[in-house]
Order: sequence, then C-alpha cells, then structure tokens
Amino acid sequence: MGQTEYEFTEEWSAGEECAGQRLDRFLSECYPERTRSSLQKLIETGNILVNGKTAVKNYKLKPDDRLLAQFPYPAELNLLPQDIPLDIVYEDDDLLVVNKPKGMVVHPAPGNYDGTLVNALLAHCGESLSGINGVIRPGIVHRIDKDTSGLLMVAKNDQTHLSLAEQIQEHSFLREYQAVVYHAPREDSGEIDLPIGRSQADRKKMCVTQKNAKPAVTWFEVIERYRGFSHLRFRLKTGRTHQIRVHLAYIGCPVAGDPVYGPKKVITSLHGQCLHAKKIGFVHPKTGEWMEFDSPLPDYFQTFLRGLTK
Repeated sequence: MGQTEYEFTEEWSAGEECAGQRLDRFLSECYPERTRSSLQKLIETGNILVNGKTAVKNYKLKPDDRLLAQFPYPAELNLLPQDIPLDIVYEDDDLLVVNKPKGMVVHPAPGNYDGTLVNALLAHCGESLSGINGVIRPGIVHRIDKDTSGLLMVAKNDQTHLSLAEQIQEHSFLREYQAVVYHAPREDSGEIDLPIGRSQADRKKMCVTQKNAKPAVTWFEVIERYRGFSHLRFRLKTGRTHQIRVHLAYIGCPVAGDPVYGPKKVITSLHGQCLHAKKIGFVHPKTGEWMEFDSPLPDYFQTFLRGLTK
C-alpha cells in the first residue's frame, strides 16, 4: 500500500486517575470494542507511543504521560469498484457534488469495507480521483456521518483537492445543514462557540471540553418551533467530528433520532439522526466561479416534520 493508512490517530494525556495502570489495560478501557491482544500488537509494532517513544505492554503510566495511538487499516486492503447508484448533483473534469443518502458510509472502515461512497466513486470515476487522502479516501475532501444525508464534494485531482481543502480551512467554503432537534434554543438565532475534544469517559464519543480540544463554532437559526421539537438551520465555521450533534446535545437540544448524543429512548423510525447537509458553496478551483448547490429535504426528514404539531 505504500504509505501507511490510518483508521484514525489520537493523542491525549494520561491524567492522574491513570497513574500506575498498565498501558495495555488502560487502552482496553479506552477502546472496549477492540481485543486486548490486538491492542498489545499495536504496542509491539510501535503504533502506540508514550512521550514520543515506543513502550511495552506492561508499562506503568505516569500522570503527565502523553500518549499517541495510531490505528492502521489492515495491511492488505483491496478496494473494489462497485456499481452503486449515485445521486450526482454536478460533475465536470475536476470535481463532482454527490447527494449522499442516509445509511451510506463515506469511506471504508472496520466493518464497512464495501458498499461505501468510495466504492461507488471508484466505479464511476475510475482512477480520476485525487490521491491526497490516500487509497482509503480517494477524492474525499470532507465527510459526513453515515446516518447524515446530504451534499458532499469530491475532487478528481490533487490540485482541486488542495484548493477546496484550503477554502474549508479558511472558512470560505459554505456548509449549511438542517436538523430537527428536541426542544428549542432560547434565541431565534445565535452562535455556539464551544471547544470539542474526545470524551475521556467514552473514547468513542466527542464532547464539549477544554482538555485536548479544538475550537468549534456552529451558527444556528430556528426555522420553526413545534411542540417538544424545533426545525433548525446551521452553518459550520469549523468542521469538528460530530460538531452539530455535540453542540446541540450540550445546550439541551439533541438532534432527534441521534443514538449517540440523544436521549436513551431513541426515535428508531428515523434510523439515525435527523440531520441533512442541505447546501454547499465554494469557488471553483479552475474557473474561479462561485458555485452553490442545494439539496431538497429527503423523504425521511419531511415525513418526520409532518408528524409534528405546533
């Protein structure tokens, strides 16, 4: 595969509560979905670093230790093109805009090595996809969660990819979402400016925190208020993992249907969060033209709205 491809990489401080604990046991608590033996293998292969150095599985943690965990994809991973229908909103020689359905994974990951948007793109575009994000994520400039529907940008070459990524970094790339959430914010519009980082209590979740966090800013506007719910519009100034879902849960308005950040009694009929990436806008890297695309609210979203009362 050449350069190692990582499922994800995390860095954090051990903390006082971890002092004296074995490294492999600590990692098992952080990543309960992984076996102890697989984590020990990562330690042995140098994918778990303590203070920038390789360690042994029985290393005893100190309060000020800095840990870096790198989770590689399987060494042999042959991504196959798959003839999966794509809702292509726009396409030219440099890029395409895809309307992703709820339930589709964007790129391969453990447990989802086929049936993804990338598999479909490989069939549609062949080798005409940017390679900046490696063989796992060809053409993928930004992503949305599996159960979030809506618009995604795909780059066909590295020059286009770099230009679009720079626009995202400079916050000139328009990303507008809509969601149905529990309750409603007090104000009709506003900005949520709260840093987001990995949860220390549950490493699979993100949370609002000051510890090892990155700035996160979400602008919101109330479209309509209903009994127990509200219909909101969002624009992202940053693009942190699960940003909208985490911010809304923190202010007491979790996204309806969200099985991770919402109430324990999930609205199962939604099959995941009621969140749609409705609009994107950007400067075309080659023509310099501002381009903007809007996706209609999908059926699942509109059906849920029609069932609400004011």
